[in-house]
Amino acid sequence: MVNFDTRTISSPVYSTLKTLREKTKDESKCKEQKNQAIELYTYLATWGLMRLKAEEKALSQDQEGKKQVVKKYFQCLEDISSQQDLAGDNGLETIKNLSSDNYLGLTGLGLQIANEFAFWANAIYHDVSGDN
Repeated sequence: MVNFDTRTISSPVYSTLKTLREKTKDESKCKEQKNQAIELYTYLATWGLMRLKAEEKALSQDQEGKKQVVKKYFQCLEDISSQQDLAGDNGLETIKNLSSDNYLGLTGLGLQIANEFAFWANAIYHDVSGDN
């Protein structure tokens, strides 16, 4: 019987968001980061991995907080799934070229990771409130 330790997903997400929060001093970027982390699950469930990866490139410089979270999300997904080249510039091509089974499996894992981002965002950014 295979045992699954939920910390396999929780720990890297927690560490990633905690480090990002500690490095960010700008209050408006913290709000963007928190809101984006909470919204990842809904975006992913609605639009899928390909569009989320494309959104990473589309986010402008004045949305740096959001972009940082999306980049960190794909880094976590790459690390946890062991699927290479998700977080880099070729991530969109990597996702596009996955088999249907691999894409669906990666999306399922991605949804779970996005759920963790939402949970940990509320815990780590507890002192940040309001919209952008």
